[in-house]
Amino acid sequence: MAASAISSVPVAPPPLEPSLAISMRSLRMRYGKVDVLHGVDLDVEHGEVLALLGPNGAGKSTTIEILEGFRRRSGGEVTVLGQDPGSADDAWRARVGIVMQSWRDHARWRVGELITHVARYYPDPREPRELLDAVGLLDCLDQECRHLSGGQRRRLDVALGIVGRPELLFLDEPTTGFDPEARRDFHGLIERLKEVERMTILLTTHDLAEAERLADSIAILVGGQLVAKGSAHRLAAEIEARAEVRWAEDGERHSRFTPNPSHLVWELHTRLDGPIPDLEVRRPSLEDTYLGLIHRETS
Repeated sequence: MAASAISSVPVAPPPLEPSLAISMRSLRMRYGKVDVLHGVDLDVEHGEVLALLGPNGAGKSTTIEILEGFRRRSGGEVTVLGQDPGSADDAWRARVGIVMQSWRDHARWRVGELITHVARYYPDPREPRELLDAVGLLDCLDQECRHLSGGQRRRLDVALGIVGRPELLFLDEPTTGFDPEARRDFHGLIERLKEVERMTILLTTHDLAEAERLADSIAILVGGQLVAKGSAHRLAAEIEARAEVRWAEDGERHSRFTPNPSHLVWELHTRLDGPIPDLEVRRPSLEDTYLGLIHRETS
């Protein structure tokens, strides 16, 4: 058989892994005549924090809504916590926590009353006062939700999302509009859920520093296709992102970009026969890697 004929034979996607927290194969979504997702394959381990990144219109929100069971897919296979979210029952929904971008309701509810009310819908909820203490809202117990600051409101959103002790938490743009202090506090809360609760978390964000801090792995959608998945370091290696090495020599500043900064530093150390004056090594950030991947896929 000719090589061209061999290459034209479609390759079947690997089977679903229902033992994983999330497993999807050939996920497709069409709105009218427009294809939004083009056969996405993605796995998320139990206890993993995955950041789903991509430019506007890449298909992130559609993917999340399908995984949450809010939207029916056009094709492909999906399991979330071992079930198809499109037909999952109430017991499954109690195992999933959802924090949307913005919740504007419940304005006149008091914080403690709202948490206590929502907790009644779960078979094994967290104790409301302990939960509010854990998210830093115990002092707001008797305060109306409409009087909370933006950071406090987001903490309440998380409290509502985890009151039922979910195994999996979806976070959609969790810190949009936060000031630096509120963002830092929120990151600390998510890190505690990850380290203490061993919770599986899938978050979407446009804040690349946030993704790099919180996520174990990063998945990037471009044009409805998954173009990369892995740690920030692995993704940088995939596109051969170059680090910048700066140093001083003979009274002058020097700078060089290289995919192997350790080798360059060793060469400089050997040539200069000792410490390298004013040495700086700037490794590629997630932003550098992300923009490089986007450029590669769209050019």
